[in-house]
Amino acid sequence: MWLSVKLEAYLNHPPSLVFPYLADPTSWPEFAPAVHSRRRVDEGPIRVGGRWAAVDRIGPFHIHFTDVLETLEPDSRVVWFSTSPWNSRVEYLCSPEGGGTRVHATYEGDVAGWLRVTGLMPRFAWARILRRDFTRLNRILDR
Repeated sequence: MWLSVKLEAYLNHPPSLVFPYLADPTSWPEFAPAVHSRRRVDEGPIRVGGRWAAVDRIGPFHIHFTDVLETLEPDSRVVWFSTSPWNSRVEYLCSPEGGGTRVHATYEGDVAGWLRVTGLMPRFAWARILRRDFTRLNRILDR
């Protein structure tokens, strides 16, 4: 089942503070409740093609997959690919705006297996859930 959600969020902090959180999956559990964990698989500097062992929590279930870094443009753009069952691509495009950052987020994928039921949720509900992650990230940066 194909899922596509696009949203924008404004954070009160410059891209130099926002972007590192979006480019480092190990920080995602801090602001995204569905993210249980991310652990880097590769050694050396973070680079395109780098992999992270990933676990998301959907209700009582833990979903195991791999996140792969596809694009990295520091303080500007990062693209992640998640393997099955998500089979998805997530792009974060950060633009300076005023004293903060406008994030354009695109989530797209062909969800497999029993996770296809998540595709039945209306797009506005997905956007609302994902927008909350940015609200939590903004609060973390406020501290």
